[in-house]
Parts: sequence; structure tokens; C-alpha cells
Amino acid sequence: MTDDVRAIVIGAGLGGLAAAMRLGAKGYTVTVLDRLDKAGGRGSSITQDGHRFDLGPTIVTVPQVFEKLWEACGRNFHTDVDLRALDPFYEVRWPDGTTFSACGDEVRMESEVAKINAGDVKGYRKFLRDSKARYVVGFEGMVAKPMHRLWETIKVLPTFAWLRADRSIYGLAAARFRDEKLRMAFSFHPLFIGGDPAHVTSMYALVAHLEKEFGVHYAMGGVQRIADAMAAVVRAQGGVVRQGAEVDEIHVENGAATGVTLTDGTRLDATTVVSNADAGHTYDHLLRNHRKRRWTAAKLRRRRWSMGLYVWYFGTKGTADMWPELGHHTIQNGPRFKGLLRDIFMRGKLANDMSLYVHRPSVTDPSVAPKGDDTFYVLSPVPHLGWKDAVDWEREEPIYREKVAQVLEGMMPGFRDRISTELVFTPETFRDRYLSPHGAGFSLEPRILQSAWFRPHNVSEEAKGLYLVGAGTHPGAGLPGVVSSAEVLGKLVPDAPVAADTPVREDPHGMAAE
Repeated sequence: MTDDVRAIVIGAGLGGLAAAMRLGAKGYTVTVLDRLDKAGGRGSSITQDGHRFDLGPTIVTVPQVFEKLWEACGRNFHTDVDLRALDPFYEVRWPDGTTFSACGDEVRMESEVAKINAGDVKGYRKFLRDSKARYVVGFEGMVAKPMHRLWETIKVLPTFAWLRADRSIYGLAAARFRDEKLRMAFSFHPLFIGGDPAHVTSMYALVAHLEKEFGVHYAMGGVQRIADAMAAVVRAQGGVVRQGAEVDEIHVENGAATGVTLTDGTRLDATTVVSNADAGHTYDHLLRNHRKRRWTAAKLRRRRWSMGLYVWYFGTKGTADMWPELGHHTIQNGPRFKGLLRDIFMRGKLANDMSLYVHRPSVTDPSVAPKGDDTFYVLSPVPHLGWKDAVDWEREEPIYREKVAQVLEGMMPGFRDRISTELVFTPETFRDRYLSPHGAGFSLEPRILQSAWFRPHNVSEEAKGLYLVGAGTHPGAGLPGVVSSAEVLGKLVPDAPVAADTPVREDPHGMAAE
């Protein structure tokens, strides 16, 4: 076997696994290297005292990106993964007791809008038209398309101007809804990919159309089940997924990638290297001994990074029949929306108030907890670690946890007495576990001048044969984004120079699969 049919993928996150599947379908024999003990990256899980905690993404939107990926490998996604449509998608709550249940039915949604402000139903209909127009341009036209040539971005600028892409998603919502609660309910979605709704482009209004047309789903077994199914496809293609193997450096010779070295000193050669590591880590650390033309350390420092995340995972004993109004997904707002965003994204301040995302998968998937018990995941957006006076989480974590618990008591009375096991992630965990710069939850913030051509490209300008996938490159964070980044990769990498019927040896680098 020659080096030019070998490919190395750094990181077994969803983007890296999708990249390995795409490369396998193109005839490459792929080795995936990952430092964690399970596939999935930020979409992996931890099982503790009988509770399975999905650590990162919890919902699946736009399932067709997975369907297309499986089809490219000659397989059926739904044979491997059991997706369940959720109804409602989620419930949004406010401190005064107001609630908003999101679903895919337009009539029911109009009723939910009218419940809060009848005068905003007309604005909701306009917002749906806004959303669809942005979906056609921003999702269908750009997400799975290579954007490493400046012209591809320049030619959409007139359409962006017509759609007022310079206006923030919150600004668009404010133009369509008079009620502040509805402005929040239709603009918060960029938080799921690390963006400040007060500053990211109104193109993200396309999420409303995505939800309406394609629904919101949960994968039985969690996103970990999807990651495991992806790893199984890679192995079936003759590739290797190796856990507990951390890449320390990407080698570049004569302007081309030639392989990697692991932290244990092992050298692996390949002329195709794909990094699913954070783009910042890739350029600042993995290419530290190579002179960069564009993504220098100084330029990376000047980028705006997504917010950090405080996540409290806990299991509760004998609560399956308690809190019946608390469903699979709940968003509990604090007393402020724009002010809290400003503290997190613009001031780097850990505020006393908070908004919480509460995930209770046990109402859909009994496998996440012992019978009769519950598994919870409670997330609060917080500042990342890159601010001058960054939060000292070793000192602040127990204090902040108590503040979170006080909010949760209003939703789940008595929950603290029922906790049987718990685990906490702070931005420091994201920095150390995922090697995320500044402990950011979603890599670079998806502002308009950090998107498309302005984002680190899928094909690196720093070395021939080096490619990037995942949240830090085009099109960005979120399951549809990272899986689509591998679809872009498939359009950039040529087919392997080997006949389709030529047998390939498993374990191309002589490493046992784990």
C-alpha cells in the first residue's frame, strides 16, 4: 500500500467520523486518532452509577445530513440509528410563569404566539417568510459548499444585503415581534452554536424554517449512539478508530502534509491529513513548528470565540413520576436576555442571574437511567476563559452551582434531596478535555466576518493535503454544521488512486483498533 491511499483523521468527533466515512467511501484507508476513551468528541458520553450523560449535543435537526452521509457509504442511516421526533420540540419559560411550546405545526405555533401577544401573530408569519428566504440562501446555497475561494463569498453579498444579513438575529426578531419574550423565543437559537444573538447575523433565522420543515429529533441511545454507528461504518470500510491516541504534531515537508506524531512519539505517515481538532488548536499547536501564512497565533488571538459552558450533569433517585410538566427540553430564562448576553459575550462577566437549558432525556429514552430514576443535563452559557479577568472556576464553581440549584428548585422542587450522582463541566473542562482554545464551547463565534471565507477553510492554505472539519471551520458548529463540513471535504479531496476492487489491508498504520 502506498502513502497516497492512506489518510489520517485527527479527532473522532462527529465531524472527524463523518470525514473518515467520506474518505472511506472514496477509497482511502483511514486511521482515526482520538485522545478520549470513546468516539464522539463533544458528542460522547460518560456512564456513572447507572446514568448515561450525553456530554454535548442532545438533539438532531436536519436528519437528512446524516442520511446523505450514510447513502454515500452505501448504507441506510435509519437501519443503524433510531431517531424519535419530539413534540413539542422544547418549552421556553420565563420567571413570571409565561411559557412557549415550540413545535412544527404552524397553527399551534400561532396559538402559542397569540397566547403571549395576539398582536404578534402577523409578525410571526413574516418571520417565517424571512426564515425560509434565509434557509434557501444560507443553508441550501452555502452550508455544504466549499467556501475557501473569496469569490464564493463575494457573489452572495448582494443577496445578503437584500436579506439584511448585517442585522442581527435579535434585530430581525425585534422588527417582527413587539413582545420582548417572543423576540427572545425566535432569536436565541445561535446560542446552540456559540453565537451572541445580539451580534450574529440574521441569516440564523433560517433555524425556524429548519425546525418547522424537518423537526427536532432525539437519537435513542443519545448522540453517543450516532458516534458509535459512525465508527462502526469506518471499521467496516477497513479503517481504524483508535481511542487514547493523542496527536501532538502535524508534519509538513516541502509545503505538504506528510503525517503526524503522537504524544507517545509514534510517527504515522500519510499524504492526506484531516484535522477535526479545534481550528485554533490545529494552527496554534499541531502546526507550531511550521510557519503559518494566514492563521498565525496573533491572528487567532484577535478572533472572537464562542462563549463557555457550565454544565451540571446529575441523576435523581425515584423521580420518574415527579415534575410531570418538565419535558425532554426546557429553556428557563432569567430576568434578563440582552443584558445577560452582554455580560457573557461583551464583558466577560459571570453574572448572578442566568438562563438554563434543562435536558431530561429519561422521559424519552429509559436507557439513560436506572428504572424509576432520571438523568439530567443542565447547561448555563458563561464567559470563556480568554478574558483578562477570567473566571477562576475552582473557586467559583460551588458558588455558581448553588445559584443554578436555586433556579432549578423553582422547576423541580426537592430535586437536591434526590441527587444520586453528579458531574460538572466548566470552561476549564472544555479546555483540558477537548483542547478548546479559551475553553470555548463551540470554537470561533459565528459572526458574519468569521463565517464562510472568513472562517478557517476546509482545505488548509498552510499545507497541501491538510484539511479541516468540525466546528471551527466552514460551515460551523452544531450537528448539521460539523457533518456538512465533511460533505464539503468530500468535494475537495480527490478519489484515492486505487482501483475500486483493489483490496486494502485493515489497520493501515499497524495499530490495533480500540
